[in-house]
Amino acid sequence: MPAAISRGGWKRRQQMEADERRVLAPFAQKSGDSRGRKFPEPSHGYRMEFQRDRARIIHSRAFRRLEYKTQVFLNGTGDHLRTRLTHSIEVASISRTIARSLSLNEDLAETIALAHDLGHSPFGHSGEEMLAECMQEHGGFEHNRQSLRVVELLENAYPNFSGLNLTFEVREGLRKHQALYDPPTPEDAVWQRSHRAVLRRYPQAREPELHKLIIRDIIDAEVQDVVTTSAQSIVDVGVQSADEVRKQQSPLIRYSDDLLEANRELRRFLYQNVYYHPRVAEVNQRACEMLRKVFEAYVVDPDRLGEAAAKRIEAEGLHRTVCDYIAGMTDRYLIEEYARIAAL
Repeated sequence: MPAAISRGGWKRRQQMEADERRVLAPFAQKSGDSRGRKFPEPSHGYRMEFQRDRARIIHSRAFRRLEYKTQVFLNGTGDHLRTRLTHSIEVASISRTIARSLSLNEDLAETIALAHDLGHSPFGHSGEEMLAECMQEHGGFEHNRQSLRVVELLENAYPNFSGLNLTFEVREGLRKHQALYDPPTPEDAVWQRSHRAVLRRYPQAREPELHKLIIRDIIDAEVQDVVTTSAQSIVDVGVQSADEVRKQQSPLIRYSDDLLEANRELRRFLYQNVYYHPRVAEVNQRACEMLRKVFEAYVVDPDRLGEAAAKRIEAEGLHRTVCDYIAGMTDRYLIEEYARIAAL
Protein backbone atom coordinates (compact mmCIF):
# COMPACT_ATOMS: atom_id res chain seq x y z
CA MET A 1 0.00 0.00 0.00
CA PRO A 2 1.43 3.46 -0.92
CA ALA A 3 2.76 5.45 2.01
CA ALA A 4 0.30 8.33 1.50
CA ILE A 5 -2.64 5.97 1.74
CA SER A 6 -1.24 4.13 4.75
CA ARG A 7 -0.94 7.47 6.56
CA GLY A 8 -4.68 7.99 6.36
CA GLY A 9 -5.55 8.88 2.76
CA TRP A 10 -7.91 5.92 2.56
CA LYS A 11 -10.75 5.87 5.05
CA ARG A 12 -12.02 2.48 6.07
CA ARG A 13 -15.66 1.87 6.87
CA GLN A 14 -15.00 1.83 10.61
CA GLN A 15 -13.47 5.31 10.42
CA MET A 16 -16.44 6.63 8.47
CA GLU A 17 -18.85 5.16 11.00
CA ALA A 18 -16.86 6.78 13.81
CA ASP A 19 -17.10 10.12 11.98
CA GLU A 20 -20.88 9.72 11.79
CA ARG A 21 -21.15 9.12 15.53
CA ARG A 22 -19.04 12.20 16.15
CA VAL A 23 -20.77 14.57 13.70
CA LEU A 24 -24.41 13.50 13.45
CA ALA A 25 -27.11 14.40 15.98
CA PRO A 26 -27.76 11.83 18.71
CA PHE A 27 -31.20 11.12 17.24
CA ALA A 28 -29.85 10.59 13.69
CA GLN A 29 -29.73 7.08 12.26
CA LYS A 30 -26.13 5.93 12.01
CA SER A 31 -24.99 3.42 9.40
CA GLY A 32 -23.15 1.43 12.03
CA ASP A 33 -26.39 1.00 13.99
CA SER A 34 -28.44 -0.30 11.06
CA ARG A 35 -30.79 -3.17 11.78
CA GLY A 36 -29.25 -4.87 8.79
CA ARG A 37 -30.59 -6.67 5.77
CA LYS A 38 -33.12 -9.46 5.32
CA PHE A 39 -30.36 -11.65 3.87
CA PRO A 40 -27.14 -11.16 5.87
CA GLU A 41 -24.12 -9.97 3.92
CA PRO A 42 -20.56 -9.22 5.05
CA SER A 43 -19.74 -5.57 5.63
CA HIS A 44 -17.78 -3.66 3.00
CA GLY A 45 -14.23 -2.51 3.61
CA TYR A 46 -14.67 1.16 2.70
CA ARG A 47 -18.39 1.77 2.18
CA MET A 48 -21.04 2.21 4.85
CA GLU A 49 -24.36 0.42 4.61
CA PHE A 50 -26.47 3.28 3.27
CA GLN A 51 -23.78 4.13 0.73
CA ARG A 52 -24.06 0.57 -0.56
CA ASP A 53 -27.83 0.90 -0.75
CA ARG A 54 -27.52 4.12 -2.74
CA ALA A 55 -25.23 2.41 -5.25
CA ARG A 56 -27.62 -0.54 -5.59
CA ILE A 57 -30.48 1.80 -6.41
CA ILE A 58 -28.48 3.88 -8.90
CA HIS A 59 -27.35 0.73 -10.71
CA SER A 60 -30.79 -0.88 -10.74
CA ARG A 61 -32.77 -1.31 -13.94
CA ALA A 62 -35.78 0.42 -12.39
CA PHE A 63 -33.74 3.56 -11.68
CA ARG A 64 -32.39 3.78 -15.23
CA ARG A 65 -35.91 3.42 -16.62
CA LEU A 66 -36.98 6.59 -14.77
CA GLU A 67 -35.28 8.60 -17.52
CA TYR A 68 -38.03 7.50 -19.90
CA LYS A 69 -41.00 7.73 -17.56
CA THR A 70 -43.34 10.71 -17.54
CA GLN A 71 -43.38 13.08 -14.57
CA VAL A 72 -46.22 15.28 -15.84
CA PHE A 73 -45.86 15.66 -19.62
CA LEU A 74 -45.45 12.63 -21.85
CA ASN A 75 -41.82 11.69 -22.40
CA GLY A 76 -40.50 12.99 -25.72
CA THR A 77 -42.82 16.00 -25.95
CA GLY A 78 -40.09 18.44 -24.88
CA ASP A 79 -36.33 18.48 -24.30
CA HIS A 80 -36.38 20.34 -20.98
CA LEU A 81 -39.30 18.70 -19.19
CA ARG A 82 -38.86 16.83 -15.95
CA THR A 83 -38.86 13.06 -16.11
CA ARG A 84 -39.10 10.73 -13.13
CA LEU A 85 -35.30 10.56 -13.17
CA THR A 86 -34.62 14.30 -13.05
CA HIS A 87 -37.34 14.68 -10.42
CA SER A 88 -35.71 11.99 -8.25
CA ILE A 89 -32.30 13.66 -8.56
CA GLU A 90 -33.80 17.01 -7.54
CA VAL A 91 -35.54 15.42 -4.54
CA ALA A 92 -32.26 13.75 -3.53
CA SER A 93 -30.43 17.08 -3.65
CA ILE A 94 -33.04 18.80 -1.48
CA SER A 95 -33.06 15.84 0.92
CA ARG A 96 -29.31 16.14 1.44
CA THR A 97 -29.65 19.86 2.16
CA ILE A 98 -32.32 19.26 4.81
CA ALA A 99 -30.44 16.33 6.34
CA ARG A 100 -27.20 18.29 6.58
CA SER A 101 -28.93 21.29 8.15
CA LEU A 102 -30.46 19.07 10.85
CA SER A 103 -27.31 16.93 11.36
CA LEU A 104 -29.11 13.85 10.06
CA ASN A 105 -27.71 11.06 7.89
CA GLU A 106 -27.31 12.48 4.40
CA ASP A 107 -26.57 9.11 2.81
CA LEU A 108 -29.80 7.64 4.18
CA ALA A 109 -31.90 10.65 3.16
CA GLU A 110 -30.45 10.67 -0.36
CA THR A 111 -30.92 6.93 -0.80
CA ILE A 112 -34.59 7.03 0.15
CA ALA A 113 -35.13 10.02 -2.16
CA LEU A 114 -33.51 8.30 -5.13
CA ALA A 115 -35.70 5.22 -4.61
CA HIS A 116 -39.00 6.90 -3.76
CA ASP A 117 -40.39 6.87 -7.33
CA LEU A 118 -39.08 3.50 -8.54
CA GLY A 119 -42.60 2.09 -8.48
CA HIS A 120 -44.20 4.69 -10.73
CA SER A 121 -46.02 3.45 -13.80
CA PRO A 122 -45.51 4.91 -17.28
CA PHE A 123 -47.52 8.00 -18.29
CA GLY A 124 -47.32 9.84 -14.97
CA HIS A 125 -50.30 10.44 -12.71
CA SER A 126 -52.76 9.40 -15.39
CA GLY A 127 -50.97 6.11 -15.95
CA GLU A 128 -51.02 5.37 -12.24
CA GLU A 129 -54.77 5.97 -12.11
CA MET A 130 -55.37 3.71 -15.10
CA LEU A 131 -53.28 0.92 -13.61
CA ALA A 132 -55.15 1.29 -10.32
CA GLU A 133 -58.41 0.99 -12.25
CA CYS A 134 -57.19 -2.19 -13.96
CA MET A 135 -56.25 -3.59 -10.52
CA GLN A 136 -59.38 -2.39 -8.71
CA GLU A 137 -60.61 -5.92 -7.98
CA HIS A 138 -57.16 -7.44 -7.56
CA GLY A 139 -55.54 -5.57 -4.69
CA GLY A 140 -55.18 -2.15 -6.30
CA PHE A 141 -52.07 -0.25 -7.35
CA GLU A 142 -50.27 2.53 -5.51
CA HIS A 143 -46.81 3.67 -6.57
CA ASN A 144 -45.41 4.00 -3.05
CA ARG A 145 -46.14 0.36 -2.28
CA GLN A 146 -44.87 -0.56 -5.73
CA SER A 147 -41.50 1.05 -4.98
CA LEU A 148 -41.10 -1.42 -2.13
CA ARG A 149 -42.03 -4.31 -4.41
CA VAL A 150 -39.34 -3.17 -6.83
CA VAL A 151 -36.53 -3.17 -4.26
CA GLU A 152 -37.75 -6.21 -2.32
CA LEU A 153 -38.86 -8.50 -5.13
CA LEU A 154 -38.72 -7.34 -8.74
CA GLU A 155 -35.07 -6.35 -9.15
CA ASN A 156 -32.89 -9.41 -9.72
CA ALA A 157 -29.28 -8.34 -9.39
CA TYR A 158 -28.11 -11.14 -7.09
CA PRO A 159 -28.16 -14.93 -7.51
CA ASN A 160 -29.11 -15.84 -3.93
CA PHE A 161 -32.19 -13.66 -3.36
CA SER A 162 -34.78 -11.50 -5.09
CA GLY A 163 -34.67 -7.74 -4.77
CA LEU A 164 -31.79 -5.48 -3.79
CA ASN A 165 -31.59 -6.61 -0.15
CA LEU A 166 -31.56 -3.03 1.11
CA THR A 167 -31.18 -2.16 4.76
CA PHE A 168 -34.16 -2.04 7.07
CA GLU A 169 -33.88 1.75 7.38
CA VAL A 170 -34.11 2.48 3.65
CA ARG A 171 -37.12 0.20 3.28
CA GLU A 172 -38.65 1.82 6.36
CA GLY A 173 -38.25 5.23 4.72
CA LEU A 174 -39.97 4.03 1.54
CA ARG A 175 -42.90 2.72 3.58
CA LYS A 176 -43.37 6.18 5.08
CA HIS A 177 -43.49 7.98 1.72
CA GLN A 178 -46.96 9.48 1.49
CA ALA A 179 -48.69 12.00 -0.70
CA LEU A 180 -50.90 14.84 0.49
CA TYR A 181 -54.57 14.40 -0.35
CA ASP A 182 -56.31 17.09 1.63
CA PRO A 183 -58.94 19.76 0.97
CA PRO A 184 -57.70 23.06 -0.47
CA THR A 185 -57.41 26.42 1.23
CA PRO A 186 -58.96 29.58 -0.30
CA GLU A 187 -55.97 30.87 -2.33
CA ASP A 188 -52.68 29.74 -3.88
CA ALA A 189 -50.54 31.42 -1.21
CA VAL A 190 -47.22 29.71 -2.03
CA TRP A 191 -46.93 31.14 -5.53
CA GLN A 192 -48.26 34.55 -4.54
CA ARG A 193 -45.78 34.93 -1.68
CA SER A 194 -42.79 34.06 -3.87
CA HIS A 195 -44.10 36.18 -6.76
CA ARG A 196 -44.16 39.23 -4.49
CA ALA A 197 -40.76 38.41 -2.99
CA VAL A 198 -39.11 38.04 -6.40
CA LEU A 199 -40.58 41.29 -7.74
CA ARG A 200 -39.29 43.14 -4.68
CA ARG A 201 -35.77 41.91 -5.49
CA TYR A 202 -36.05 42.02 -9.28
CA PRO A 203 -38.68 44.65 -10.22
CA GLN A 204 -37.72 44.48 -13.91
CA ALA A 205 -38.04 40.68 -14.15
CA ARG A 206 -40.25 39.38 -16.97
CA GLU A 207 -41.20 35.96 -18.32
CA PRO A 208 -39.69 33.43 -18.76
CA GLU A 209 -36.98 34.51 -16.28
CA LEU A 210 -39.62 35.61 -13.76
CA HIS A 211 -41.17 32.14 -13.75
CA LYS A 212 -37.80 30.50 -13.04
CA LEU A 213 -37.01 32.97 -10.26
CA ILE A 214 -40.36 32.30 -8.57
CA ILE A 215 -39.82 28.53 -8.62
CA ARG A 216 -36.32 28.96 -7.20
CA ASP A 217 -37.71 31.15 -4.43
CA ILE A 218 -40.46 28.64 -3.64
CA ILE A 219 -37.95 25.78 -3.26
CA ASP A 220 -35.72 27.89 -1.03
CA ALA A 221 -38.66 28.94 1.16
CA GLU A 222 -39.96 25.36 1.40
CA VAL A 223 -36.58 23.98 2.48
CA GLN A 224 -36.05 26.77 5.00
CA ASP A 225 -39.50 26.17 6.47
CA VAL A 226 -38.90 22.40 6.81
CA VAL A 227 -35.53 22.93 8.46
CA THR A 228 -36.67 25.54 11.00
CA THR A 229 -39.97 23.80 11.81
CA SER A 230 -38.35 20.38 12.13
CA ALA A 231 -35.52 21.71 14.29
CA GLN A 232 -38.05 23.21 16.69
CA SER A 233 -40.18 20.05 16.81
CA ILE A 234 -37.08 17.99 17.61
CA VAL A 235 -36.19 20.35 20.46
CA ASP A 236 -39.78 20.30 21.75
CA VAL A 237 -39.96 16.50 22.11
CA GLY A 238 -36.34 16.11 23.22
CA VAL A 239 -35.54 12.88 21.35
CA GLN A 240 -32.08 11.46 21.94
CA SER A 241 -31.99 8.40 19.68
CA ALA A 242 -33.32 7.10 16.38
CA ASP A 243 -35.56 4.65 18.23
CA GLU A 244 -37.12 7.51 20.20
CA VAL A 245 -37.87 9.22 16.89
CA ARG A 246 -39.66 6.08 15.67
CA LYS A 247 -41.91 6.11 18.73
CA GLN A 248 -43.26 9.59 18.00
CA GLN A 249 -46.91 9.66 17.00
CA SER A 250 -46.40 12.57 14.59
CA PRO A 251 -43.55 13.18 12.10
CA LEU A 252 -40.77 15.40 13.40
CA ILE A 253 -39.61 16.37 9.92
CA ARG A 254 -42.45 18.52 8.64
CA TYR A 255 -43.69 21.83 7.31
CA SER A 256 -45.14 24.54 9.47
CA ASP A 257 -48.95 24.43 9.64
CA ASP A 258 -49.29 27.55 7.49
CA LEU A 259 -47.05 26.29 4.70
CA LEU A 260 -48.59 22.83 4.81
CA GLU A 261 -52.00 24.31 4.13
CA ALA A 262 -50.61 26.54 1.38
CA ASN A 263 -48.91 23.53 -0.24
CA ARG A 264 -52.21 21.67 -0.30
CA GLU A 265 -53.75 24.50 -2.26
CA LEU A 266 -50.78 24.65 -4.62
CA ARG A 267 -51.12 20.91 -5.22
CA ARG A 268 -54.83 21.31 -5.99
CA PHE A 269 -54.05 24.15 -8.38
CA LEU A 270 -51.42 22.09 -10.22
CA TYR A 271 -53.69 19.08 -10.58
CA GLN A 272 -56.48 21.25 -11.96
CA ASN A 273 -54.46 23.56 -14.20
CA VAL A 274 -51.40 21.50 -15.19
CA TYR A 275 -51.63 17.75 -14.59
CA TYR A 276 -55.24 17.54 -15.79
CA HIS A 277 -55.33 20.51 -18.13
CA PRO A 278 -57.37 19.53 -21.22
CA ARG A 279 -54.34 19.76 -23.52
CA VAL A 280 -52.32 17.47 -21.26
CA ALA A 281 -55.26 15.22 -20.44
CA GLU A 282 -56.06 14.55 -24.09
CA VAL A 283 -52.56 13.24 -24.78
CA ASN A 284 -52.42 11.29 -21.52
CA GLN A 285 -55.84 9.75 -22.09
CA ARG A 286 -54.75 8.28 -25.39
CA ALA A 287 -51.64 6.91 -23.71
CA CYS A 288 -53.66 5.44 -20.84
CA GLU A 289 -55.97 3.66 -23.26
CA MET A 290 -52.86 2.00 -24.66
CA LEU A 291 -51.92 0.94 -21.13
CA ARG A 292 -55.35 -0.55 -20.51
CA LYS A 293 -55.34 -2.51 -23.76
CA VAL A 294 -51.84 -3.86 -23.13
CA PHE A 295 -52.92 -4.91 -19.62
CA GLU A 296 -55.96 -6.74 -21.01
CA ALA A 297 -53.87 -8.45 -23.70
CA TYR A 298 -51.41 -9.77 -21.11
CA VAL A 299 -54.20 -11.12 -18.93
CA VAL A 300 -55.64 -12.99 -21.91
CA ASP A 301 -52.22 -14.24 -23.08
CA PRO A 302 -49.68 -14.32 -20.19
CA ASP A 303 -47.04 -15.85 -22.47
CA ARG A 304 -46.43 -12.32 -23.75
CA LEU A 305 -44.83 -11.49 -20.39
CA GLY A 306 -41.75 -13.53 -21.06
CA GLU A 307 -40.33 -16.40 -19.05
CA ALA A 308 -38.93 -14.48 -16.06
CA ALA A 309 -42.16 -12.61 -15.33
CA ALA A 310 -44.39 -15.59 -16.08
CA LYS A 311 -42.61 -17.59 -13.37
CA ARG A 312 -44.06 -15.24 -10.75
CA ILE A 313 -47.68 -15.89 -11.70
CA GLU A 314 -48.09 -18.91 -9.41
CA ALA A 315 -46.79 -17.03 -6.36
CA GLU A 316 -48.07 -13.52 -7.10
CA GLY A 317 -51.20 -14.16 -9.17
CA LEU A 318 -51.82 -13.30 -12.82
CA HIS A 319 -53.12 -9.74 -12.39
CA ARG A 320 -50.40 -8.71 -9.91
CA THR A 321 -47.72 -10.12 -12.20
CA VAL A 322 -49.15 -8.22 -15.16
CA CYS A 323 -49.33 -5.08 -13.02
CA ASP A 324 -45.69 -5.44 -11.95
CA TYR A 325 -44.61 -5.92 -15.55
CA ILE A 326 -46.48 -2.88 -16.88
CA ALA A 327 -45.52 -0.65 -13.95
CA GLY A 328 -41.88 -1.29 -14.82
CA MET A 329 -42.27 -0.21 -18.43
CA THR A 330 -41.04 3.07 -19.81
CA ASP A 331 -43.44 5.24 -21.79
CA ARG A 332 -41.63 4.34 -24.99
CA TYR A 333 -41.66 0.59 -24.41
CA LEU A 334 -45.38 0.54 -23.59
CA ILE A 335 -46.18 2.46 -26.78
CA GLU A 336 -44.07 0.00 -28.78
CA GLU A 337 -45.75 -2.98 -27.10
CA TYR A 338 -49.18 -1.54 -27.84
CA ALA A 339 -48.23 -1.18 -31.50
CA ARG A 340 -47.12 -4.82 -31.64
CA ILE A 341 -50.35 -6.03 -30.05
CA ALA A 342 -52.53 -3.79 -32.23
CA ALA A 343 -50.82 -5.12 -35.36
CA LEU A 344 -51.85 -8.72 -34.68
